[in-house]
Amino acid sequence: MSNAVIVGTQWGDEGKAKVIDYLTERSDLVIRFQGGANAGHTVIANRRKFIFHLVPSGIMYPDKVCIVGNGVVFDAEQFLKEVDELDAVGISVAERLFVSDVAHLVLPYHKSLDTARESSMGKEKIGTTGRGIGPAYADKVSRTGIRVGDLADADLLTEKIRRGFERHRALTASIYKADFSLSLDEIIDQYAVIRQRMLPYIDDTAFRIFEAYGKGNRLLFEGAQGTFLDIDHGTYPFVTSANTIAGCACSGSGIGPAAIDHVIGIVKTYTTRVGNGPFPTELDNATGEMLRTQGGEFGATTGRSRRCGWFDSVMVRKAVQVNGLTHLALTKLDVLNNFDEICICTHYEIRGKRVDQFPSNPELINEALPVYESLPGWKSDIAQCRSYDELPAQARIYIERLRELCYNIPLLIVSVGPDRTQTIEVTPLT
Repeated sequence: MSNAVIVGTQWGDEGKAKVIDYLTERSDLVIRFQGGANAGHTVIANRRKFIFHLVPSGIMYPDKVCIVGNGVVFDAEQFLKEVDELDAVGISVAERLFVSDVAHLVLPYHKSLDTARESSMGKEKIGTTGRGIGPAYADKVSRTGIRVGDLADADLLTEKIRRGFERHRALTASIYKADFSLSLDEIIDQYAVIRQRMLPYIDDTAFRIFEAYGKGNRLLFEGAQGTFLDIDHGTYPFVTSANTIAGCACSGSGIGPAAIDHVIGIVKTYTTRVGNGPFPTELDNATGEMLRTQGGEFGATTGRSRRCGWFDSVMVRKAVQVNGLTHLALTKLDVLNNFDEICICTHYEIRGKRVDQFPSNPELINEALPVYESLPGWKSDIAQCRSYDELPAQARIYIERLRELCYNIPLLIVSVGPDRTQTIEVTPLT
């Protein structure tokens, strides 16, 4: 397999971790290139469930190198917790897990500011996870952040934490009128311990990736969230604070675009969303609740219930456009096993006009009325299917209609269950 980027095509939670885990077997390096601990990637292997927020999902394979790239805002406390959890079950990360020295740190005061700001917004709340992602990215672009490489110098780190603490305390008190109960001394003491533990993982990861690419190693770039949470191309302002599309794989890891051979879009066979914001195909009824229950649609990071709706081809066509998708990977097909009929949104009606492309204007998205096409369900368990031809005829008809509505992008895999083995490969990567 050549080098590939994996991105979500909806609002995240599409099942990227399973596809990443599946493709890792054919890769040498797995690189997380954006987001932070607000992402939750769930891998089920040998009937054991692992949830990763920062460590790349490929760490489950003992012979793979995993990298947290510079595009990530890095919560060292969460990272070390995941390392400890892996160590507790006998999975060693020594000499194969590295963090970019120019990734920016998420500090406790970022989380405090995040919570205070969200609480102050009333009905305009974004639905943030409270993990400090937005304030950390804000510090990065305002050139006041602390980078992972700063952990190497204890005195410099202490001084930067002190300045950041005072700045965020002032912001929290003066703008958001919220209590700031954090202790500067406690944070400094906490990071004195963290810096010692982090030193073996800090690396010039861009150079490591470049060297691996030059040697012909196979690279797998792991995205977080989904296309419509992108800060530029998503349903702004109800988005995350980073670019989530495939192009960020280059800027977020330090590799040029010529290194990318494939862009794989992960597509849930229905649609979900966590948090606030427009959702044209949302089903606030018994059908939506059935999707939620059958699909176990609760956030891996927050535990929040996900909003559920039918598949929206208007969204996925936009995802094909902005990501340059070369393949689709369909997930959670098995969730639809028990439906008598299954609907697909083919286009919208907005102000009396047919709309085939996803609008950039949030007001128009709010007014969008989904137009559905109904297909019969297959009403059977597909968990044991291991080839495309073994799928029920109605399931194959549903899949082919999705592809047709999404520019007939080649299909990489179809997932028929949560386990590694429940994956049907359709068109192998070359």
